[in-house]
Amino acid sequence: MVKKILDKNNKAVAELLKDEDIQSNLSEKTIAVLGYASQGKGQSLCYRDSGINTILGLRKSKDSWKRAKEDGWQEKKTLFTIPEAVKRADIICMLIADTAQQKVYENKIRPNLTSGKTLMFSHGFNIHFKQIIPEKDIDVIMVAPKGPGFTVREMYEKGFGVPALVAVSQDCSGNAMKTALSMAKALGASKPGVLKTTFKDEVESDLLGEQVDLCGGITELVKKSFETLVEAGYNPLLAYFEVHHELYGLIAPLAYRYGNVGMLRRVSLTARKGAVSRGSSVIDEHVKDNIKNCLNDIQSGKFAKEWIKEYEDHGFEKVNEKLKKFEEHLIEQVGKQAREIMWPNQKEHI
Repeated sequence: MVKKILDKNNKAVAELLKDEDIQSNLSEKTIAVLGYASQGKGQSLCYRDSGINTILGLRKSKDSWKRAKEDGWQEKKTLFTIPEAVKRADIICMLIADTAQQKVYENKIRPNLTSGKTLMFSHGFNIHFKQIIPEKDIDVIMVAPKGPGFTVREMYEKGFGVPALVAVSQDCSGNAMKTALSMAKALGASKPGVLKTTFKDEVESDLLGEQVDLCGGITELVKKSFETLVEAGYNPLLAYFEVHHELYGLIAPLAYRYGNVGMLRRVSLTARKGAVSRGSSVIDEHVKDNIKNCLNDIQSGKFAKEWIKEYEDHGFEKVNEKLKKFEEHLIEQVGKQAREIMWPNQKEHI
């Protein structure tokens, strides 16, 4: 039964759909997953294990072709080139990198699309920012798991799932939302819950989260906390344990399970006092103004244009240059050595 999310006035502000709310309509369908990176691999394996006829569309020249064969995908049976996979499929899942999607669509997908097919995305970037404008005689949907592809797969294998957002940009068949919900269910997303949204809201909120807290803001906050301790004379390993190890390994999992207040109720009283009395002086209204500026850049399309032009001119070179500079930071050097000692022979921690 649909679960309502209520505000403090008991007003419903959202609804989560669960397993029993979704009737699958995929039994006669063939799904082609294009791309075999994090989302492509994770989602395709879940679709396959959910009993759906699933094939891959990949480029033979890429390492992904070899990795797919190692995972049991069979050439000319379940593993094809992108054009051939598009021809064979009823539902085409665009799970290649955002920056590559437009050219792949124009050169390999559009010429092989026929009326009545469904084009699915897991991120609204190319549709919302009009890098891809699909033909009017196909359905265009989104199934966006709220987690990386490896987590989607991990949770599926545990018999659960990652929550997902679903949306419809174009409904030629009249069944586009049913298809989106069915695909979300096949990933296990309807076990925790599925939320209906729009391409616009998904991409804008997702970009803000990535830039401000999930990936960008949190790494900068951790670096600056680390630098403050080291510059004040504290041991770098002690600083790493305090600001990095505890945050990601111990505090974040508590907040994930119990919420912010639940996490604060599970730490020491001194930690609780420090949090409620000092946190807002660090992340203050000035920081919120900076966050609003990020959102303005997203909503106006400025960030998208900047990223598209940079990729066209330089590929991933500039991003990798900045990542390399980050990699040279003392917190990365200390952290790598600490993780090697804490978890010997476990490369995933390094």
